[in-house]
Amino acid sequence: MEKNILKEASLKSTKKRNIILKIVSESNSPVTAEYIHEKSEIKMSLSTVYRALNVLCEKNIIEKNIHQNGIAYFSMANKVHRHSIICTLCNKRILLESCPIASLENEISQKTGCIITGHNLEFFGICPECIKNMGNIL
Repeated sequence: MEKNILKEASLKSTKKRNIILKIVSESNSPVTAEYIHEKSEIKMSLSTVYRALNVLCEKNIIEKNIHQNGIAYFSMANKVHRHSIICTLCNKRILLESCPIASLENEISQKTGCIITGHNLEFFGICPECIKNMGNIL
């Protein structure tokens, strides 16, 4: 799978890129560069991980989201339009089923004369499980 993704993006398939893609694609939630560095089967510097991630982001293979805490999290780019709520305690990502700003996008396009080619919307909050756990502590 990783080799096909790289080939489609006109990128050379390297062992390091393949390992990074494998780690990100097999993760159930977005991961940090540090996490990828720790989980890597081969030795590579953290700066190599960041360089590879930047290239993969530029080619829209991986997407980068910076959370409120300033930390960058990486996940496989999903070509499907989506929005999410990210728990600020456990970093769980909850996907929204519909786009809450589709009409706003049209309004902005009409007012500015711009053609909007996309948007990224993330809400931050506390998920139900963390709220429940907080109740147990209090």
